[in-house]
Amino acid sequence: MNDLLLSICIVTYKTKNLLRNCLLSIRQNPPSGDFEFIVADNNSADGTIEMLQAEFPEVKVIINSQNLGFTIPMNQALKEAKGKYLLQLNPDTLIHPQALTRLIDFMENHPEIGICSPKVLNDDGTMQKPCRRGESRPLAVIGYFTGLGKVFPRNKPLNEYLMSYMDEDETHAVAGVAGSCMLLRKEVIDQIGYLDERFFAYQEDADFCFRARKAGWQVYYYPQAQITHFGGLGGSRVHPYRSIYEWHKSYFLYYRKNLASDYCFLFNGVYYVAMLVKFLVTLLVNLFRKEKTAGRQKPRRSIPGAS
Repeated sequence: MNDLLLSICIVTYKTKNLLRNCLLSIRQNPPSGDFEFIVADNNSADGTIEMLQAEFPEVKVIINSQNLGFTIPMNQALKEAKGKYLLQLNPDTLIHPQALTRLIDFMENHPEIGICSPKVLNDDGTMQKPCRRGESRPLAVIGYFTGLGKVFPRNKPLNEYLMSYMDEDETHAVAGVAGSCMLLRKEVIDQIGYLDERFFAYQEDADFCFRARKAGWQVYYYPQAQITHFGGLGGSRVHPYRSIYEWHKSYFLYYRKNLASDYCFLFNGVYYVAMLVKFLVTLLVNLFRKEKTAGRQKPRRSIPGAS
């Protein structure tokens, strides 16, 4: 029997101060059982390794010689994990009181749930809407990126991507949750395997949730547990145009792998062209932005202590 309750797995790239604050928040708000930290570093060269060795000697550190993105190093950490539950966590997050204990208790009381996410908040306290998602089928994606979902707020298919028709304070089943804070049972990985490493840094969470649901597990959003996520202050800020490219490439891979077979080849051809157009438009728009973003998310203000 595994006595270790939780393994907290973090991938970091040039986020030393954010990572320090994240780890301190976990120290201040630990889970109720034994846990471990595992950090996979993508050659940050910003003092991250030295900081961990000096201030967090209990952390298991995986040192990569280059930036391997998110999925490969997260798999490195997950493969080292010994906990009954595994937490994928971004370094630009803060854990709120009782968040980890509540998430684990929820999973303990619902053995049919393989993956769950807390309510993820922006630094101003508002909900970070992508923390719970429906299936990203074409109509849902079009509704989200064109804004048609806001024009027709009662239309469920147009608003499926962010499930905006659901109460954000209500616990409910979802199609996917964000990898910024995703708790999963070790049994899920034992059954379906690790993250698909064809995804460099995006959509790996959606793909993993899709595979888990296909294998019979439920995925849940649990707002009684909360964290703060300073989105856009991690590795994507360091190489913004690479991030924009990888985001669009990853959605293309996700759609082709999991959804394309549900549609005729003519529709898929048109949809692939639409993906390309969106990619080019996003690149063009970001040429004139001080802060770059891959999707519709507005550029955020800077966070003290982030650099």
